[in-house]
Amino acid sequence: MIVGVLKEIKVQENRVCMTPAGVEVLCQNGHEVLVEHAAGIGSGFSDDQYKAAGATILPTPVEIYARADMLMHVKEPQPSEYPLIRPGQIIFAYLHLAADEQLTRELIQRGAIGIAYETVEGHQGGLPLLTPMSEVAGRLATQEAAHYCKSVHGGRGVLMGGVTGVIPATVLVLGGGIVGTNSATIAAGLGARVYILDMNLDRLRYLSEIMPKNVTPLMSSPATVRALAREADVIIGAVLVVGAKAPKLISRDMLREMKPGCMMVDVAIDQGGCFETSRPTTHEDPVFEVDGIVHYCVTNMPGAVPFTSTVALTNATLPYALHIANKGWKQACLDNPGLKKGLNIVSGKVTHQGVADAFGLAYTPADECL
Repeated sequence: MIVGVLKEIKVQENRVCMTPAGVEVLCQNGHEVLVEHAAGIGSGFSDDQYKAAGATILPTPVEIYARADMLMHVKEPQPSEYPLIRPGQIIFAYLHLAADEQLTRELIQRGAIGIAYETVEGHQGGLPLLTPMSEVAGRLATQEAAHYCKSVHGGRGVLMGGVTGVIPATVLVLGGGIVGTNSATIAAGLGARVYILDMNLDRLRYLSEIMPKNVTPLMSSPATVRALAREADVIIGAVLVVGAKAPKLISRDMLREMKPGCMMVDVAIDQGGCFETSRPTTHEDPVFEVDGIVHYCVTNMPGAVPFTSTVALTNATLPYALHIANKGWKQACLDNPGLKKGLNIVSGKVTHQGVADAFGLAYTPADECL
């Protein structure tokens, strides 16, 4: 199979979907890898390193789209790339289609095979291709919150861990999954008073066992969210409904009852955001204010630490990419039910229920396309 590794063109996105080490593995298995010029520069990988691994370097994405059977991205294809997508071409990337109707309809119209990293499931459950970026985003969320808590950035002027004789910041984490757990861990390490909310009792029991004493796991409910939001100096939105839009847990009305300068980080922004007032932002212009509350809603948070993110992503995606390249997407999905869950769009049909529901589109079970 011919595999294309594209340069990311989203604003300040410095990750790349495959390291030279990953390219070498694909080439050793008999596949041809086309890498766009300077694709890895932002993550610290040169064209020469990709050449040494066996890749062919091409100057533009046009040539890669024209030749590749499978295209790999980190972030979803951007509008300038839509016309380049061919029928039957595999797009293997973070697609987040439930939050992007235009991309969804373009992939349908162009007859592509859209396999989304974020809905692939592991052999024992979980989301193995989302997990590494969730770990990065969760840790970054707390770091960014601590940064924008400073009064010079519009925050409350609160030091996350406080000092002797001064109470620490109160951090509310909405969601006890990978993002939330990592956010709470960093906040606790900084000395904050942390509440982490989830609706799964088994998960809450687990968090009670592993978290330090300054973290309190609680059952989530609208009343609990409202009460703790009024106390919080920082709120981190870390909820996930696989493949579907995130639920809105913080309404506009609630902002008026919160502390002025409270810092809110919406890690769920890729899936539409879990705060009613959220809107996508970039690393160039990451924050905005609504009713005195500071919002951080960068859609590609791990892009701020591209070396760590790229290596972590390749570690997770390479086995799946190799599986698809070795067997073709149909046989690979038949052999791996978890990979089949990654099928979102197949030759004009929507094969993920959450995406279909988001836009009122017809849903076709993936099995019918195999």
